[in-house]
Amino acid sequence: MRYEGKLYRPPSEAYSYILQATIGCSHNLCTYCDMYRDKKFRVRDLDETLEDIEVASKRHPNTEKVFVADGDALISKLQDWLTILEALKSAFPRLRQVSCYATAENVLEKSEQELKTLREAGLGLLYIGPESGDDKTLKRIVKGASYADHVEAATRAHAAGMKISVIMLLGAGGAARSTEHARESARLITAMDPEYLAALTLTIVPGTPMARLADKGGFTLPDPLAMLGELRTMVAESKPSDALFRTNHASNYLPTGGRLPADRDDIVATIDAALAGKLKLRGERYRGL
Repeated sequence: MRYEGKLYRPPSEAYSYILQATIGCSHNLCTYCDMYRDKKFRVRDLDETLEDIEVASKRHPNTEKVFVADGDALISKLQDWLTILEALKSAFPRLRQVSCYATAENVLEKSEQELKTLREAGLGLLYIGPESGDDKTLKRIVKGASYADHVEAATRAHAAGMKISVIMLLGAGGAARSTEHARESARLITAMDPEYLAALTLTIVPGTPMARLADKGGFTLPDPLAMLGELRTMVAESKPSDALFRTNHASNYLPTGGRLPADRDDIVATIDAALAGKLKLRGERYRGL
């Protein structure tokens, strides 16, 4: 198995086989992100990807979950995906889930029939990171898609039978739009109605456009309690049908979770306790990307 550069995956994919079918991110313009800035985007040669699957099948024959990297692997052509999914099924008899990161644009570039075909072939879960539901924030962080785009992408994915995991980013609106960011994110969560929901906390990474903007006074990160306030709003005001919610990413000050809406009151109570100083927050030295 060959990997190029750093690899990133969701916390829930910690025990998955990571298959690097694409290198980097096709968008790679988000102002806060440096995950793929050292890579020039390309789709890997299909033969190389298939060779990696063959090697992995010998080393890890009991693999049950596969996460297809890098940043937005859904961009690959339908036929390449079908070839990869067939190879994964053949390589791993116990395979029960294949997932990948995707942007709203990736989803909308595929037809409804193509998405259904991918689902039938085994691609069952898409990780989509709107980061915010506030259109002004989305433009400012150069997300490349609007509130409406993300709703349409979720609608199409669900119509195809896929599950989606939505990722929101505390602090993305800065101090100036903290309230709007939180409220519109809650509204977007409701509209996208994900099966899984995660909140991460923004870290300003040196060398990114956001860091340069912050250095010039054009962006101010909310303080930790303000970002917990955003989290409280997102949990209290969003209305997904039934979503498994987590803040277990290393960037977060307060790891918590449960199901929404079933555990909403308990989660809000935990956040309120943290806001009141009754729960200790994760220290800066223990936070990471």
